[in-house]
Amino acid sequence: MITLTDIAYVRSGVADLRTAVDFATRIVGLELAGETEPGVAHLRADSRHHCLALVEGVSGVLASGFTVTDSAALEAAEKDLERAGFAVRRGSKQEARSRRVAEFIGFDDPFGNRIELVSQQETITRPVAFTRPAGITEFGHLCLDAPDVHEAYRFWNGHFNARVSDWIGNAACLMRIDPVHHKLAVFQGESAGLCHMNFQVESIDDVFRSWHFLQEHDVRIEMGPGRHPQSTAVFLYFLGPEGFTYEYSYGVRRIEDDAAWRPRTFDPDEPGSIDMWLGPVARVSTQRPAPRPENHSTPTRS
Repeated sequence: MITLTDIAYVRSGVADLRTAVDFATRIVGLELAGETEPGVAHLRADSRHHCLALVEGVSGVLASGFTVTDSAALEAAEKDLERAGFAVRRGSKQEARSRRVAEFIGFDDPFGNRIELVSQQETITRPVAFTRPAGITEFGHLCLDAPDVHEAYRFWNGHFNARVSDWIGNAACLMRIDPVHHKLAVFQGESAGLCHMNFQVESIDDVFRSWHFLQEHDVRIEMGPGRHPQSTAVFLYFLGPEGFTYEYSYGVRRIEDDAAWRPRTFDPDEPGSIDMWLGPVARVSTQRPAPRPENHSTPTRS
């Protein structure tokens, strides 16, 4: 069993780096780190060196990163995944530097989502220099797409320490790796992809202030404001450049008594099952994986 300690980052390929960075800073409010690598923009929301890396090139999600305890845990994870039939690649020193980690491995999940496990992600103690007062407190969670969410759960629970918190029928599986209701979600989609990237904010007022701000700047609101009954979080989803969906949310549930929690199942067609406030419900946009020129063998599962 591979123990994930946290989410680390999202890497996204963008054809127009300038536009994507402008949106991530001026609209979302993230801090842009100083330029140290041509064609890569590192964006910060909390104590991590960055949680979002925008990489100039072919448009599409490149990888979703998760942390493990240390180098020994990473090596053990590498062996476990290889024994299970996954094609695992260890990153070079240069690639690890781009991710601001000591080392990492990469592999594809059974659906084609590129996953990276990292050791020793860099921390910065200086307060984040947010570019607008959106109220962001941290990188909250990420959501992937897969054709079968139950099969996706078997992958994440069978190989990793992910536990289901709640089901939304066959439409979504919400999973935790710590007391937060979900750090990882998988939504039902035709193929692999990044459904959205979430940022927690300090108050419900921040959600509604951003709602007005986004409308004033002609940003496409995909869903919200609303409140999810599963996590109790007040949410707001909006679309950025190149099909990348961002989310602000406030008030996420914590599951402190892990043994006592029993996952619930919600019917996605039942009013209030997605938004307790009964607002319009929509499937948010997914950024599909960027094509990779090199040949990757299709992973198998044991």
